[in-house]
Amino acid sequence: MPSMASPAASSSSLAAIRHPHFLPAKHVSPPQPLTHPLPPRRPPRAQLVRGAASTPRTSQAELRPDSKNASALSAELRRLARAGRLPSALSLLDHLSHRGVPASASAFAALLSACRSLRHARQVHAHLCVHGLDTNEFLLARLVELYLALGAADDARGVLDAMPQRGTTAYSWNALLHGHVRRGRGEAAGPVADAFAEMRAAGADANEYTYGCVLKSISGSSRPSMAMATATHATLIKNAFAGAPGMLMTGLMDVYFKCGKVKLAVRVFEEMPERDVVAWGAAIAGFAHKGMKREALEHFRWMVEDGVNVNCVVLTSIVPVIGELRARNLGREIHGFVVKKFGERKDVAKVQAGLVDMYCKCGDMVSGRRVFYSSKTRNAVSWTALMSGYASNGRPDQALRCIAWMQQEGIRPDLIAVGTVLPVCTKLKALKEGKQLHAFALRRWFLPNVSLCTSLITMYGSCDCLEYSHRVFHDMDKKTVQAWTALVDAYLKNGDPLTAVDLFRSMLLTNRRPDAVAITRMLSACCDIGALKLGKEVHGHVLKLRMEPLPLVTAELVNMYGTCGDLNAAQRVFNRTESKGSLTCTSIIKAFGINQKHKEALNLFAWMLSNKFVPTKATFDVVLRICDAAGLHDEALGIFSSMVQEYKLEASQENFDCIIRLLAGAGRISEAQRFADLKSTLFNLPTPSLDFEQQ
Repeated sequence: MPSMASPAASSSSLAAIRHPHFLPAKHVSPPQPLTHPLPPRRPPRAQLVRGAASTPRTSQAELRPDSKNASALSAELRRLARAGRLPSALSLLDHLSHRGVPASASAFAALLSACRSLRHARQVHAHLCVHGLDTNEFLLARLVELYLALGAADDARGVLDAMPQRGTTAYSWNALLHGHVRRGRGEAAGPVADAFAEMRAAGADANEYTYGCVLKSISGSSRPSMAMATATHATLIKNAFAGAPGMLMTGLMDVYFKCGKVKLAVRVFEEMPERDVVAWGAAIAGFAHKGMKREALEHFRWMVEDGVNVNCVVLTSIVPVIGELRARNLGREIHGFVVKKFGERKDVAKVQAGLVDMYCKCGDMVSGRRVFYSSKTRNAVSWTALMSGYASNGRPDQALRCIAWMQQEGIRPDLIAVGTVLPVCTKLKALKEGKQLHAFALRRWFLPNVSLCTSLITMYGSCDCLEYSHRVFHDMDKKTVQAWTALVDAYLKNGDPLTAVDLFRSMLLTNRRPDAVAITRMLSACCDIGALKLGKEVHGHVLKLRMEPLPLVTAELVNMYGTCGDLNAAQRVFNRTESKGSLTCTSIIKAFGINQKHKEALNLFAWMLSNKFVPTKATFDVVLRICDAAGLHDEALGIFSSMVQEYKLEASQENFDCIIRLLAGAGRISEAQRFADLKSTLFNLPTPSLDFEQQ
C-alpha cells in the first residue's frame, strides 16, 4: 500500500517513533522483552508455556519501527484502546499510516469505542479514510453514532450522506437513531422522529432495532408524546411488529406507562403472545412508578405463578413496593428467596440495598442492619439506604455518623447520599456538619444541583444562618419555586415575616407560579404579622391558581382568617370546601377557639365526630386547649379519654398539663395528683409534689 502521509502525519509519526513502544531494540539475541505489558515479577516457566500455547505473545522485533506485521500491530492497537490509552494508540496509528501498514477493521472498532472527545473521533475518522476503510458500513455506522453521542450532529450527517447505499439499508439509519437516543436522554423525541421520517422517505426498511430506538426516545423524554406513541403503535401493527412482537410490545407498554395511560399499557401487556421476564418486569416497574402498589404486587405474584424465573431487575422494582406497603412478612419471604437463589452474586448488591430500605420502612432496623452488614459488596446505594432508614426511624444522629463511616470504608458519598444527610443536619441543627457537606458538594461538583441547593437553604435557615441561605440562593443558576419557598420559609422560621413577604412578591415578579407549599408559607406569614389585607391578596392567588380544593391550602386559609379576626370569612371558606376532612375541620375549630367562641368550637368538634371525620392528634390538641381556656374540666376529661382509649393516640406532656390545671382549678386535687403521677411515670420525670392551693 503506498504511503499517503501528509506533513502533519510525518511530524506525528516522528513523535510515534519516539514512543516507548518503538524504541530501537538492542542488537542482542534473544531480543529484550517489552517492559510495559509484563508484570513486575516474572511468572513461572510453566505458566509462560501455557500462556504461549493459548495466546501467542508479540515480540518486540515485530513492533519495531521498520516492522510491517499488520496483525501484530493491529492487536497492539486493540490492546491500547481497551486499556484506555487512546493517545498512545493514535501515535501508533500515525506510525502505521506513515509506514503504509494497514490497520484492521477490528482495530478501528476498538478505537471508536474508546473515543471520549470530538477531537479524537475526528482523528480516527481521518485515519479511517487513509486506511481505505471509508466504505466499511459497520465502521461508518459506529462513527455516526459516536459523532451524535459527542454532540457533533453536522459531522454525523456528513458521514451518513457520504455512505454508499444509505437509502436502502437500515443499518446506518439505526446508528443515526441510536446516536440521537444516547444524546437526547431526558429531552424531546423530536430529532429521533425527524430522522425516522427521513428514513422512511428514503425507502429504507425499518426493523425491530429501528422501532426500538423510536420507542426508547419517546419513553426517555421528559414529556412523552402520546401522539407519537399512538402513531408508532399504529405503524407497528401495520408492520406486524417487525417480527419481534415481544421486544417491541414491551417497549410500547413502557411508553404508555410513561405517558400515564395505564389502561392502554395493560391492554398491550394482555395482548402479548408470550410474556418473558422482561415484559413482566416492565409491567411491575410501570405500576410501581405510577404509585399503583397493589397492582405491582399482584403482577409479581402472577409472574411467579406463571413459572417465570425472577431476576434481580424485577426484585429491584418490587422490593421498594413492599417497603412502602410495610408488608414485612412478604419482605422476609423475598429476602429468603434472594439468599437461596442468588447467594453472593455481584448483581445482588442493588437488591440487598433495597432490602435494607424495605426493612427500615417497615420499622425493623435490626433486620435492616443485619442485611447491610452481611453484604460483602457495600456501596453508596446501600449506605444511603441505611442512612435514610436511621433518619426515618428517629435516629438522625446515627444517620449523620454513617456518612463518615462510609468514607472510612473508602466509599465516596454520591449526590443522593449528600441529599439524604442534609435534612438530617437540618433536624439536628448541625451547622458544622452541614458546612462540611456543603464544601464536599462543591469539591465534587455536585452544585449547582437544584435539589441540593434547596436543602442547603433550608439547613442554613434552621441553623439561624440566613446570610448563607441567601448566598446559596443567589448562586443558583435556575431559581425554582421550591428554592424561593425554602428561602421564604427560612426567614419565617427566623422571625422575619416582613422579609418573607418581600421575597414572595419578588418571586411573583419573576413570573414564577407559586405552588401549594409556597402559598401555605405565605398564609402562615400573614398569620404571624396579622396582615389580613395581604392574606386576602394571597387568597386571590389561590382562586386564580385553582388551589382552593386542596385541603392544605383551604385549612391554612381558614386559619389565616380566624387568626386575623375575620371569623365570617373563615366560615365562608370552610362552607365552600366540597371535600372536607380532619385538616379543614381542625382549622375551623381552631378559628372559633381563637375568637373566644368556645361553645361553638366544641359544637363543631361534635359535628366532626358525627360525620365520621377521624380526628388527629392536632385536633385533640386544639380542642383540649379550648377546654383549658374555657375552664371545661368535665368535657376535657371526656375528650382526653376518647383520644387515648378510642383513637389510640399518645397524650403529650402538654395534654397532661392541661388536664392537671383544669382539675386543680375545679378543686379536684386527688384526681389532679393522679394525672401528675401518671405523667411523671410515662415521661420519666421526677415525682411531682405540687401545691395546688397556690395555683
